[in-house]
Parts: sequence; C-alpha cells; structure tokens
Amino acid sequence: MQPDFWSDKRPAGVPNEIDLGAYKSVVEVFERSCKKFADRPAFSNLGVTLTYAELDRLSGAFAAYLQKHTDLQPGDRIAVQMPNVLQYPIAVFGAMRAGLVVVNTNPLYTAREMRHQFKDAGVRALVYLNMFGKLVQDVLPDTDIDYLIEAKMGDLLPSLKGWLVNTVVKKVKKMVPDYQLPQAVAFKSVLKLGHGHALKPAKVGQDDIAVLQYTGGTTGVAKGAMLTHGNLVANMLQIDACLSQLGPDGTPLMKQGQEIMIAPLPLYHIYAFTANCMCMMVNGNHNVLITNPRDIPGFVKELGKWQFTALLGLNTLFVALMDHPEFKNLDFSHFKLTNSGGTALVKATAERWQAMTGCPVTEGYGLTETSPVASTNPYGDKARLGTVGIPVPGTAFKVISDDGEVLALGERGELCIKGPQVMKGYWQRPEATEEVLDADGWFKTGDVAVIDPDGFVRIVDRKKDMIIVSGFNVYPNEIEDVVMAHPKVASCAAIGVPDEKSGEAVKLFVVARDSSLTADELKAFCKENFTGYKVPKQIVFRDALPMTPVGKILRRELRDIA
Repeated sequence: MQPDFWSDKRPAGVPNEIDLGAYKSVVEVFERSCKKFADRPAFSNLGVTLTYAELDRLSGAFAAYLQKHTDLQPGDRIAVQMPNVLQYPIAVFGAMRAGLVVVNTNPLYTAREMRHQFKDAGVRALVYLNMFGKLVQDVLPDTDIDYLIEAKMGDLLPSLKGWLVNTVVKKVKKMVPDYQLPQAVAFKSVLKLGHGHALKPAKVGQDDIAVLQYTGGTTGVAKGAMLTHGNLVANMLQIDACLSQLGPDGTPLMKQGQEIMIAPLPLYHIYAFTANCMCMMVNGNHNVLITNPRDIPGFVKELGKWQFTALLGLNTLFVALMDHPEFKNLDFSHFKLTNSGGTALVKATAERWQAMTGCPVTEGYGLTETSPVASTNPYGDKARLGTVGIPVPGTAFKVISDDGEVLALGERGELCIKGPQVMKGYWQRPEATEEVLDADGWFKTGDVAVIDPDGFVRIVDRKKDMIIVSGFNVYPNEIEDVVMAHPKVASCAAIGVPDEKSGEAVKLFVVARDSSLTADELKAFCKENFTGYKVPKQIVFRDALPMTPVGKILRRELRDIA
C-alpha cells in the first residue's frame, strides 16, 4: 500500500507528510531547541535538573574536549555505555556535535557481547560508568579503543552530595569492582578541560551516520544498523506529527515546552533513544530519567514528585507498577499519554492500566532498522487495541507472500516498510543488508502482519517464532495474550517443540501470580479459549523467564532449554 492509502485515515491535526528538509542533522535540531527553550528543563535525574541551556553548554564542552584533546575525526565511532543518567545525553549530543558516530552499548552486556560490538564497530573511544570498569579492563586489549572517559554516578550532583553518592555506590553497595584503568579521563575533567574552548561545528548532513544501533541479536550475531542523521530527524518529525493530533478541546495533544515525560526505558535502546532523547527536543519537553526501573518502590516514589504528563513503557513494566500498592495513589490528573512498544501489549494489561490511571495505552510498532517508529495508534478513543495503528506520516506498508507477491488487504504475510526512517543498511554487512533491503528501499521486517481494510495493522507474530502444528500456523503471541488474561498468571511464553504426531506442539512456560495455579486448571482454561491444535501440550512452571534488559521474553533461550 502506498502512503496515500492512509491519507484519509489519520486523526485531525496529523499531517500526511513531513518536511524532510526542515533540518540537516540531529545536531541542528538539538542546537536550535537549546536556543529556543534555553530556560526550560531538559533532563532530570537523581534530584538534579539540567535546562536546555545547561545541556547545550555541557555537551558543547564535551564536544570541544574531543576535538581539542583527542585525534578523533568526524565519522569515528564512540561507544556510550551508561544507564539513564544525565551524563548520557551530554555524551551523546556532545559526540554528535563533534561529528562522531555514537555506538549505543547496553550497560548490562557481558564481556563477550562488549567485545563483539566494540570490535565490529571499530570503536575508538568509550564513555562508561565506573561500575563497568572491570569489564572494560577485561575487554580493552581485544579492541581498538584509544580513549576512555569514566563517569561516576554523582558527577553532576552538588559536590558534597556527589561525593556521598559515589562513596555509597562504591563502599556501601559495593557496586564498583576493583580494576586498573589509569589512562581513563574522568567525565568531570573532560567537561572542565573542554569548557571555554570554541567548538568547531562538524560538517554533518542527512546521509551521514549518526548512530550504530546494534539489533538485539535475537537471531544469530548482533548487527549494527546504520541510522543516519536523516533517518533520526525523519523519525523525530514523524513522531512529532502523530503527537500533534488534536484533543477533544481542539488543541494539539502535546504542548510545546510543557510536557513532563517519564523515561524508565533505557536510552541506549532505540525506542527510548528516539522518543525520549531525540523527539522531546523538537518541542522543548522535559524528560525525567529513571536510572533503575527495576526498583519499583523507588520508581513509584520518583513518580510522586512530578505532575507527569507522559510515560513510555512496555507490558512488563506496566504490570510491575500496577502491582505496587502505592502506585494507584499517585496524582494522574495531568497524565494524558502512555506509549507502549518494544513488545506486544497484552489486552488485560491495557484495560487495567486505563482503569487505574485514567490514561489509555497507545501501542505502536517499529524496529531498530526503522529508527524505530514505523506505525502508531491514534490517541484516545480512536485507538484500536490489538493493532499497532497506522503507518506514521511519509511511510508505506505492504504485506508479501513467501515468494514476494504483494498480498491483498486482510491477508497475512511478511510486513515490508518503506520510508525516510529506514536504515542505510547493516554496518559492513552488505549480504545481510541485501537480504532485508531491496533496490526500491522496501525493508523486510521478518514480522507477520495483516493490514485491515480500514488501514489498521495487526502484527500476528515473528515469522521465525511461528509454530506449525499438523500444518496449521500457531502464533505464540496469540497463545500468550489469552493465557495472560488468566488472573493467576504473572507472565508466560509459548514456543514450538518437536512432536512425533503433529510435527510441532505448543509448549507453555508460566510464571504464576498465585501458587495455587495448576497445569490442569490452565489447560482447561486454554481448552475453553483455543481450538484443539493451539492448546499447549506441555505446561511448565518457572520462577522467572529469560528476558532482555528491555523486558522482552527471550523465546530463543526457552527453545534452547526445551
């Protein structure tokens, strides 16, 4: 389907096209916003708030340091390995202002994963939190890294409080293992040394790579998606266009410089990176960074300090928050936007969230390779639960059969995406790029989808996760969605296992919310809800399911165990 198929399906206020020429680069968006919203808050964390003017000054000092004290050249790769702390946006925007390519690195990576990423990307500089110093020391000899910049939790806090936080992290919580990296330069020193030096504006254009974003590696080895300045700017403008939907009062849903967004999802992950780190800048909005979203009591306490208007999250996080007794007592009077992505939203979760907060959850869809947002639901009563909405402005979708034929509306096939947010390709992997990107710019997602006649899109499953029972296709998402509606189930995952009779059978892993739950009770529930071949043949109870740091259940690991 071409983009114009959706032109009459967008809600009021949302344009059908975006102006791709509005900005030359992410740097231009950033610098323009810092001037326009200078006195407004940009990021808050650990009780400290940086205004746009301060973020401009600090990231400028970071960039000037890189230009003055290193021989890094525009296009060189710098890895940033930090949780959601204020140093993260300073380093990322600073690196981009110096013309470098940012390699987002998961702080929870093992040494093996770090080695692969740093070597694959040819990383020359690394910004990390001292908690990961031991790992950095272990992997360093196997990499081409010349420059280390070491941050500490308390760097940007007032000096006494900063010292206290750093001491507690190291001495009391014992979160900093012993290591020796004498060549590392302290983050605070970098800002001091860079301060007062004029920043030479780097010449970056839309076609230059801004970020190497490694795909989760749920298939084989992790690959670096080359996301250009043009890709990221396009996606910022596309998200912004969707947020300009008119509310019941006839004004845009999101107001310039007035929104407070809660950011619990890791900024190194593409979903939060674009939505929280990049997109908020266009409108001068305020991001509250949650460093450890797994600390639910601490998270709920932080929420109590803000009249927040928006929250970006995913299914597992919504459930964890709602299960905390204090959550329901928060002030939700300003809350108007909950976005869900990264993994399928469970209907029961969405309904419970809306009942508890008064704010509906809006589900969207995207991939690392699409910077990431490709489609999203309209906000409010125009949303359709169970779908990922319609393509964002300037984006086309089509569904194809296994032999590449374009399928009709309502038919199930592999989803393909075309738009200005689609990556340039995989870093130094032309064959892998060719497998997913065709000559006309269509990206094959590996997801099975249906485009309904009214334009709404449903993701039915990952192509490779599909289970075939006696020739019938079974989609794990469907099984999990229904089982999650059982009141005694906390989380679950369905996979296919070999079966003599039917080729494959469904095996279900379950984490119970209530210890009285039995396999027989669950099987009876499934029989009530599914046709025979979809009912799990095996049900296994576990204390926890393997997950990525972003909360996606790793079916691949479960298949390996099975």
